[in-house]
Amino acid sequence: MAKKKSSNNDFIMTIEDDDQFSDNMEEDIEEQQEQPSKKSKKKQQQQPERDFDHQFTFAIDGGGTIGIAKPWDFTAARDMLKQRAVEHADIDDIISNKRKQVKKEKKMAKALEQAQADDDEQPDAVLDDEDDDVAADGFGGGAKDTVRKEEENEEEEDSDDDTESEDDGQDDMVRGGQESDDDVEETEEERQRKEAYFAPEAENETQEHQTFTTMNVSRPILKGLSNMGFIKPTDIQSRTIPIALLGKDICGGAATGSGKTAAFVIPILERLLYRPRQTASTRVLILCPTRELAAQVHSVASKLGTFTDITFCLCVGGLSVKKQEADLKLKPDVVVATPGRLIDHLRNSMGFGLDSCEILVMDEADRMLEDGFADELGEVIKACPSSRQTMLFSATMTDNVDQLIRMSLRNPVRLFIDKTNQAASRLVQEFVRVRANREGDRSSILLALCRKVFKHNTIIFFQSKAAAHQMKILFGLVGLNAGELHGNLTQEQRLASLEQFRDGQIDYLLATDLAARGLDIKGIDTVINYNMPTQFAQYLHRVGRTARAGRNGRSVTLVGEQDRKMLKMAIKSAEKSQVKNRLLRPETVQKYRAKIDSLSTQIKEVLQEEKEERALRMAEMELKKSENMLEHSQEIYSRPARTWFQTETEKKAAQQEKKPEQFKKKKDASNPNEVHGRYDGLSRKKRRRLQAMDEDEDMEKDARKQVLAAKRHKKSTKPRKIKA
Repeated sequence: MAKKKSSNNDFIMTIEDDDQFSDNMEEDIEEQQEQPSKKSKKKQQQQPERDFDHQFTFAIDGGGTIGIAKPWDFTAARDMLKQRAVEHADIDDIISNKRKQVKKEKKMAKALEQAQADDDEQPDAVLDDEDDDVAADGFGGGAKDTVRKEEENEEEEDSDDDTESEDDGQDDMVRGGQESDDDVEETEEERQRKEAYFAPEAENETQEHQTFTTMNVSRPILKGLSNMGFIKPTDIQSRTIPIALLGKDICGGAATGSGKTAAFVIPILERLLYRPRQTASTRVLILCPTRELAAQVHSVASKLGTFTDITFCLCVGGLSVKKQEADLKLKPDVVVATPGRLIDHLRNSMGFGLDSCEILVMDEADRMLEDGFADELGEVIKACPSSRQTMLFSATMTDNVDQLIRMSLRNPVRLFIDKTNQAASRLVQEFVRVRANREGDRSSILLALCRKVFKHNTIIFFQSKAAAHQMKILFGLVGLNAGELHGNLTQEQRLASLEQFRDGQIDYLLATDLAARGLDIKGIDTVINYNMPTQFAQYLHRVGRTARAGRNGRSVTLVGEQDRKMLKMAIKSAEKSQVKNRLLRPETVQKYRAKIDSLSTQIKEVLQEEKEERALRMAEMELKKSENMLEHSQEIYSRPARTWFQTETEKKAAQQEKKPEQFKKKKDASNPNEVHGRYDGLSRKKRRRLQAMDEDEDMEKDARKQVLAAKRHKKSTKPRKIKA
C-alpha cells in the first residue's frame, strides 16, 4: 500500500490510529511564520502601506460634488434636424470677408498716404535698380512697415480702451428697493375666491427635506441626481416633490434659477418607475412655450432618467416631422413638446393620442396662459383626460383664478417660494440713462460697454429680430465675437448659437425674448437690455438669465424717457439687490458713434449681400422642390392633407395675439370704426399688381359701356315699324 502524502494535498486527510505526529507541530508552524524571507521583507518595504483611508466618506445624500460639465445638450434635437437640400453661406463668412476687405482698403490707403508723404519730403531722390531690395522708403518697401505700424496702432487703441476704468464714471447708488406702497391690493372678494379655489394652507405644510434621500426617491433616480451634480434640494424642490408624489395639482412659483425643472421632473420619474409595463402608453406631457426651452427640459429629464427604463420624446417645430412620428408610434412614457407641433401630431399622426395621459406639466405657465396660446391650450386640454394631475410652474406665476379655471385644476396647491415680482437676491441691477434727444446713441452706448467693460459671457436682449441681426453685423465688423438667436434663423442655427455660447466659443449672444424664459446657461455674468421691455414680468425673465442658483450676476438696462414707469417698478422690487446708475463719458459715446457711422456703408453692403444670398438659396430650394414634385408626384399627392383646428383667419389673429404689445396692430382710438383701404398694408409689388388689375377691369367696363351705348344709338336711329 502506497504511503500517504502528508503535505501538498488538496483533500483533507483522515487521521488514523497508527499515524504519529509530533506534539510540537504548532510551535514549528509558528517558527516558520516568524521567519519570512529577505525578499518578501524588501517587497513589503517598497510597497506603500495599504491601510483604510480615514478621509473616505460615504455620500449618503445621493449627491455629487462636481457633476457633469454640460447639464444639458441638444443631441436629441440635432438627430431630428431636417436635412438641408441646399448649402448656404454663413453670415459670419460674409462679415469676415467684408472685414478683411475693409482692413485691406484701410492699409492700402495708409500706405499710399505714407508713400506720397515720403515723395514730398524727398522729391529728387533717385533709386538705382541694384538698390531696389534695400529701399525702405519706396512704395513697395515701406508698405509692410506701414501695415505693421497700422496693426500696432490698432492694438494700442484696443489696449487703451481695455485699460480704461471699467466704471467709466462713478456708479451712483440710487436706492435700495422697498416694497411698493401703492401696489394694487386684492379685494376681499378675490381673496375669498382664492381661498375657496386653492387647497388650504395647512395641507401644504410638509417636512423640510435637507437631502433627496429623505423624500422616498428611488436609487436609480438618486444615481441620476448624483451624476448631474445635485447635492441638496432647493426650497421649491423640497416643497414640491413630496406633494407631487401624492398626485395633487400644483401651482408653483419661485425665482429664476431656483431649480423648477428638477422640481417637477423628479416626482414624474419616481411615479413612472412603478408604471404598469404590460402595454406602452404616453403617460406624461410637458408643455413649453419655446423650442429651445423644450429641448433643454428634454435633455435634463433624459439625463436624470439615465439609469431607468423610462423613454422620452421631443416634439417641437423646426425638426423632422417624420422622425417625430416614428418616435411617437413607439408610445414614449414622456413627451416634451410645444403646443403647435403637439396639436399637429394629435390631428395628423396615426396612432398617437393623449387618452392615457396621467400628468400634464406646463413650464413657464404664465406665458402659456396668455391670450396668444389660449386656443391651442384649450385644444390640448380637450385631448387629455380630466382625471390627470396638472402642475404649473413659472418665475412670475399668477394665482388669478379666472386664468387657472381654464386649466381645469382640482383644488390646486399654491407653492410660492419667493415673491412673484422680484429679481434674484444676488443680482446687481444697473441702469444707463438715454436722453430723449439722444435715442440714436443706444448702439454706441452698447458698443462702448461691450468693448470696455463686459467682454465675456454676456447676453444682450433686443425688441426686434432686425435690431439683433444688424447688431450682429456691427459686432462682427468691429471684431467682437457674437452670435444671434431669434425667430428668423433656422432651427440648426438657433441650436448652434446656444451651444457655442454655452461652451464659451462666442462672448456675446444677441437675442430677442425668445431666449428670455427658462434657458439655464451656466457662467452668464451680465445681461444687457438694449430696450426696456414693456412688461415687468418680461424684464424679470430677461435679467433672470444671470445670478442663477445662488451665483452673482449683473444686469445693465438702457432706459429712455418713456421707460420711467418700468424703471420705478424695477427699483421698488429690488429689496436685497443693489440698484446703480452707470454713467458714460460723452466723449466715449461720441467716439463709438463716429466708429459706427464709418461702418454704415459696410453694414449696408453686408445686408445686401445676405439678401442676394437668400434670394439665390430660395431659388435653389424652389428648383429642388419642383424636381421632387416631378419625380415623386404620385407619392406626394397620395398623402392626406395636414389639417389644423383653426381657419386661416383665426390662425392669423392668434399669431397677432402672441406678439408683444409694441408690435401689435392697434386701431386708432379717435376713429375706432375706421375702414382700411383696398391697398393698405400691401407691399409695393402687390399693390401695383392689384392696381393694374383694377385698371384693366375698369377699362373692360368702359369698353362694355361703349358697346352698349353704340347698340342703343344704332337701335334708336332705325325707323319704327308701321303697325297695320
